[in-house]
Amino acid sequence: MRPATGTNRGPSAAAGNRAALIAAAREVFAAAGYDAPLSAVARAAGVGQGSLYRHFPDRTSLALAVFEDGVAELEALAAEPGATLDDLLTLITEQTIASTAFIEMVSAYGDDLRIIAVRDRVAKVLDGKLAEARRVGHVRADLATEDLILAVGMFAAVLTMRPAPARRVAAARAWALLRKGMDA
Repeated sequence: MRPATGTNRGPSAAAGNRAALIAAAREVFAAAGYDAPLSAVARAAGVGQGSLYRHFPDRTSLALAVFEDGVAELEALAAEPGATLDDLLTLITEQTIASTAFIEMVSAYGDDLRIIAVRDRVAKVLDGKLAEARRVGHVRADLATEDLILAVGMFAAVLTMRPAPARRVAAARAWALLRKGMDA
């Protein structure tokens, strides 16, 4: 996050302001949840609320911008030679532990077409690695992408009910249970 400069740098500051808002939202949502005041995000980014709303007309737009980084990271990992379904699930786990706010958003506004589009991108990434895992016998032959999405949702729901310090232990236990149902 960057400190407020006290001077209006005009349109030339737009890209920097947007990046600062995304970084601040990631931290504020992770600490205070999806319903954290947007004024706290603007303050943490060192910009006014007007700037926040120029870049992100609503809370979901801001959260999706933050979530986009995580989806891009999943897509990049999936494209790496040798990346496996387990690698993707590990990254999803780390992302979920870091911020359950995005799971709250997906749960609360799951009918928003923007959220559906992001969820579809995640499903596409998982689908490719799931097919490979089925082919080599690492998971049950009848395991579907929808099953993985459901498992991630159940896993995330467990984490949203835990305080941040306890999430890592809960994540390990939840995935151990879920994994038993996925194994071949």
